[in-house]
Amino acid sequence: MNREQAWKLLNEYTQNQALIKHALAVEAAMRHYARLTGEDEERWGAVGLIHDFDYERWPEPPDHTRKGAEVLRAAGVDEEIVGAMLSHAHWNQDEYPLDSPLRKTLFAVDELCGFIIAVALVRPERLNGMTPKSVRKKMKDKRFAAAVSREDIAKGAELLGLDINEHIANGIAALQTVPQQLGLE
Repeated sequence: MNREQAWKLLNEYTQNQALIKHALAVEAAMRHYARLTGEDEERWGAVGLIHDFDYERWPEPPDHTRKGAEVLRAAGVDEEIVGAMLSHAHWNQDEYPLDSPLRKTLFAVDELCGFIIAVALVRPERLNGMTPKSVRKKMKDKRFAAAVSREDIAKGAELLGLDINEHIANGIAALQTVPQQLGLE
């Protein structure tokens, strides 16, 4: 699956602009980590784009991801991509564990991207000048972006073998490459 195919699929199943922006953020983070680790940037970016493509139609677990996997398989998408999409949801991790760099990275960046965007939206300078310290400060406020799992963000850093500050810095750097697409310029 290339970016054009992933983008088409995302837009076929997703109308909500916030979900599309989330997909673009996760794509940017996946591409960033692919570059850092010498992985296939196109493939990793496509996984980021489609990881939640089915959420608008099937938001409830376990349909979210599992119905999407059916769509992907029917379209002949490579099983590595399907498995990565499935693995980012807790309810699939017994069958699709976080056992590869692609799966670990998708899990690691999903919640982090959502949280960084939430932090950017309350800052006048948005992503400009954002630091891991400012993100960690907001993480301590459990009422701020309460739906975002701080535990998943910490687990993601651990899965990648990174200090939480380094992981957050990578997330910020990735999103700073696409501020216009995210409405954060």
